[in-house]
Amino acid sequence: MNAAALPLPPPQAQQNQTEASTAAFYDYVRGRTDDVPPGYTEAGLRVYRYLVYLGASQMIEAHHPALREQLGEGDWRTLIEAFVRDSRWQSNFYEDLNDAFNDFLARASQ
Repeated sequence: MNAAALPLPPPQAQQNQTEASTAAFYDYVRGRTDDVPPGYTEAGLRVYRYLVYLGASQMIEAHHPALREQLGEGDWRTLIEAFVRDSRWQSNFYEDLNDAFNDFLARASQ
């Protein structure tokens, strides 16, 4: 039987597969897992992960330059990686990043 003759999954199953693929993508990019989701390459996802880290690092540093300077490179990287991985930040707008970072710091200090 060729692939064209196979029945398509019902729309709800397709939506669930898409949502699972999207969640797996975001989990990888945010550093929550190192498992590469199907349909992606590790090299490509590493680029996305780096770009998310870089964007978050630059935006947060713009609001917290003294913190960045106090921590030094290694501790700063650890903090930003933890924020990207563990925070509740879900907005597509980098402008919302500072509020999410402040919330993350407040929760982490409790």
